[in-house]
Amino acid sequence: MTTTAMLHHPYLRYVGITLGCLIASCSINLFLVPSHLLTGGATGIAIIFYYLCGWPIGLQTFLYNIPLLIASWRLMGHRYTVDIVIGTAIFSACLDITRFLNTYAPVNDYMLAAIFGGVFNGIGYGLVFRMNGSTGGFDILGAIMKKYYSLGMGGVIFSFNCVLMCVSAFLFGVAPAMFTLICMYMNGSVTDKVIAGFQRRKAVLIVSNRSQQIAEAILTELGRGVTFLHGQGAFTRMEKNIVLAVVNLTQIAKIKLITHAIDPGAFMIIISANEVMGPGFTLPGVRVRNQYDEEEKSGEKSKGEAP
Repeated sequence: MTTTAMLHHPYLRYVGITLGCLIASCSINLFLVPSHLLTGGATGIAIIFYYLCGWPIGLQTFLYNIPLLIASWRLMGHRYTVDIVIGTAIFSACLDITRFLNTYAPVNDYMLAAIFGGVFNGIGYGLVFRMNGSTGGFDILGAIMKKYYSLGMGGVIFSFNCVLMCVSAFLFGVAPAMFTLICMYMNGSVTDKVIAGFQRRKAVLIVSNRSQQIAEAILTELGRGVTFLHGQGAFTRMEKNIVLAVVNLTQIAKIKLITHAIDPGAFMIIISANEVMGPGFTLPGVRVRNQYDEEEKSGEKSKGEAP
C-alpha cells in the first residue's frame, strides 16, 4: 500500500506516524545521546538538560511543547493543532520508551554517530511528514512566523537551531556542536528524500514534426501512456503537438533510441518527477476511478427508477 493510500485511512496513517516517531527516537537514543550530540527543536533543548540534570528527554520534550501547542491552538487553528498534539505525544512517549538503548551505543566515533544518527532521524521524521504529521517543536514557531510575519519557515527554524548550537558549544565544547551540525545536515537531506519519494520517475517532453509516430512507438514499445500538449513556436509560429510521457529511469535510454530513430532532429527535455500518481504508477487512482464510475452508474440507475 502506498503512502497516498495510507493518508486516506486514519488508523494506518497514525501507524505510519508512530513508526516514524519510533525510528527517530531509536536513532536519538542509539547514536546521538551516547555521543553527547544534539538534535534540533524542543528535543535538542531536552537533550541538553538530560546531559546536565538527567531529566527524561521524552517528558521534557512534551512539556516544552505545551506553550507552543497553546500558541498554535490560538493562532493557527484547531485542526492544525490536533495532529501536532498527537504527533508530539507519540514522539515523546517513544523517546522515553526507547531510553534503554542509551547503553548499547553501536558506534564510538563522533562522525559515524552524526552520520548514522542523521540518516535514521531523517528516515523517521520523513515518514512522519509523509503521513502529513508533525512532532511539534520549532516547526510550530516557523509556521506562526510564516503566517503572521511572512518569514520563511526554513530560515526561522534554522535560526533557532543555530542558537541551540551556540549554547551547546558553550556548555559541551565546539567539537560536539560541529558534529551536531553534520547530523542536522544529514537529517534534513534524508528527510527531504523520504518526503519526495525514492521511486523517482522522469517526465519526458519531446518536440518533433513526427510526434504521432513517436507517440505510437512509446505506446507499443514501452507500454507507457502518452499525452499531446499543444505548442507553438515563438519565432516560426508553427503549431506542433508536444509529446509528454512519464517513464521509469530504466526506460530513459529506450525512449532516447526511439526518438532518435524516428526523428534525429527532435528536441527532448527530461525532467525529474519525484512522485507520480495515477493509473500505471499507483493503484489508488484506479480504485478511485472505479469507485467514481460505480457511483455514477448507481446514480443513473436511481434516476431511472424514480417516478
